Formats: sequence, C-alpha cells, structure tokens
Amino acid sequence: MNSHHKPILLKGIQIYSEELKLENGYIKVIDQKIIDFGPVEELKQEDQFKIIEIPSCYKAVPGFIDVHIHGVNGADVMDATQEALDIMAETLPGEGTTSFLATTMTQGSAEIEKALDNVGNYMDRQQEPGKAEILGIHLEGPFVNAKRAGAQPLEHIVDPNLDVFKKWQTLSKGTIKLVTMAPEQPGGLEMVRYLKENGVIASIGHSNATYDEVNQAIEAGVNHVTHLFNQMRGLHHREPGVVGAAFLRDELKAEIITDGIHVRPEMVKLTYNQKGSKGIILITDSMRAKCLKNGHYDLGGQDVTVQGEKACLSDGTLAGSILKLGNAVKNMLAYTGCSLEDVIEMASVNPAKQLNIFDQKGSIAKGKDADIVILDENLDVFMTFCRGTLAYKKGEN
Repeated sequence: MNSHHKPILLKGIQIYSEELKLENGYIKVIDQKIIDFGPVEELKQEDQFKIIEIPSCYKAVPGFIDVHIHGVNGADVMDATQEALDIMAETLPGEGTTSFLATTMTQGSAEIEKALDNVGNYMDRQQEPGKAEILGIHLEGPFVNAKRAGAQPLEHIVDPNLDVFKKWQTLSKGTIKLVTMAPEQPGGLEMVRYLKENGVIASIGHSNATYDEVNQAIEAGVNHVTHLFNQMRGLHHREPGVVGAAFLRDELKAEIITDGIHVRPEMVKLTYNQKGSKGIILITDSMRAKCLKNGHYDLGGQDVTVQGEKACLSDGTLAGSILKLGNAVKNMLAYTGCSLEDVIEMASVNPAKQLNIFDQKGSIAKGKDADIVILDENLDVFMTFCRGTLAYKKGEN
C-alpha cells in the first residue's frame, strides 16, 4: 500500500482542525507531515500532488490515540512476538486508531520482561508509515491491589518495587510511558514520585485507595486514572474513593471504556458532566478477540469467553473489551450529546497532551504528523492515513 510517497492532497472535505472547522477544505501532505490546509478556494498548485477527492459531507479528524489496548484480531502484546505487534499496527487503522500504547498485564516477571523487550526492539526498528505507530508501553500491573484485581491474575500481583521497575524500563529501552498502579500499596508513593521525576505517567487503577490516599498520590505526581469505575473504590457519600477524586480533581485525566457494558451510559454522561471534554480520555482496553467471532480466547493465561459484545472470565468478571475506538467515539456522542469537537479532544488531543507529544500528534495542524481519519456521513471510519500513507480504506481491507 505504501512504497510510493507522492505528496497527497485531500480535497473537498470538512476539516476539524485545531483552531477551526472548515466546510470545504483541503489538506496537503508531504513526507508524513501535514504541510498545509485551508479552504478549497485558496488552493494553489496542486499538480505535484496525488489528489484524493472526498465527498463534502465527510469529515477529516485527527487520528485517534489508544493509550490502553492489549490486543486485537488474534494478537496480544503479551504474545511478545513481532508478528503480534504487526497485526495490531495493521488492524487498528480500521477503527481510526493511528497510534497507541502497547499494554501489558499482570503476569510472571519472565512473561512481562519478554513483552517489554519485544516492544522496545519493535520501536527501535523504524516503524513504517501506513500502520498505527506504537508510542510506547502502558504497564498495567503487576503493582496493583489484589482486592481490585479484575482480570489481572492474583498470583502475580506484587507491591510496587522500584528496583524491578528500573530494570524493566532499561529492558524496554526506556519505552514505558504509563504505569497503572495502586499508590496505596507499600512503596506506592515512592514509585509515583520516581515515575513523575522520570517523565512517566503514573496512573491510579486496580486500586482500593480512599479519597485521602488518592489526594496524597496526586501530591506525589499521579495525573491519570485507568478505566474509570472499573476495579477501583467507587463513589460513596462518606468515602468519595477513587471515583470521587477523579470527579473532583482536575489534575486527573480519566480513561473511560464507552462500550456501554463496562460503564452504563448514564454513568458516562455523569462523568462527562463532571469532567468535561478536557478531563476524559477514550480507550478501548480491548483484547485479542476484537475483530474475531464469538468463542474462547486467552487473556494472561486465563480463559475468556466472548459472546456478542462481552468478554468475560469463567466467573463472569469482565476481561477487557472488544470495543473499537471509532465506536467509542460514536457511543460517547450518543451517551452525552457532546459535539464532535468535544469527542476529538477525548480521543486525540488529551492522550497526545498526556503523553507530551501534542507537538507531533493529536490535532490537524501544520507541521504535525499526517495521522488523519476520514469519517463518512454516519461517522464511520472511511479512510485512515498513518503518517501520510493510506492505512485503511473501507471495503478494501
């Protein structure tokens, strides 16, 4: 699909850029970057470009960034193979995802280390345009609270351990960008401080922390919440818990899974009313069964049954999702009545800012990576460009 890197001109389309919405616009892409965009009537010299005419009711939005995804289409980050990461990178543009954090889970050290080593090596080799780009690793577990394990296997959960983390970060070639942990556990706050000092996002998740403990963790540097509501101390009128802290503290950006199963739609709306579009990050937390049919699958050595929209362990515990990020966007619009601009913040802008890469990704702006999603009149993904190369076209994959 890629090989030829002729400059591209997208033409006649609605553009949701960083500053404004253009009704009948163009975007010029050269060498993986957006070099110019504007209204079609101001378009000059288009001869050296490959012109892609797009229906005027279609919308160009920035590529979505999934900071919490384990797998898709039969592949999982814990498979620790180059092939698994290739499958993820090739499949994800179909749902509008142009970059992501490869997410691990609680397992034995040897399994985690294989996965970290694999992602580090994969990122080290030039990741080519035309596929979703791995931006780093989201280490989910093993430094979590067993009381809130969810689908994280209990026997491998350990207290936060800085020596282990430092070893793992070295092994990953410095690519761990986000750590989901329980700061109330022994060594938790020390780890949060270390992560903050070293530019890694400390996220509270799989945590039984009280409201006061979360406030302490924020002081230490926590600024992110892993899949809000799921596997954390909930909201109680005498103990606001992790959820209450997420609602009240603007320092915390909250991930949320909007499949309508992990969090009931009304609770998504309540969250949106509390946090607004600046405080929420849409994620999938999807596992390998996404894009596959109903059946039995593996997640961290545990049997998962997928039936319809749900993925569960044998005891009924939710085991990740089979949500596509493009559908998360549509669901968010439906559940909250927010605008497309709002949802772009939640799916593109906020994750890029959180990862400190908003100078390169997260919006349609001059000089940024040409990570562009074209949505059709139903807001379904029609085309996806990853760093200027067509990665997906509806009906052609």
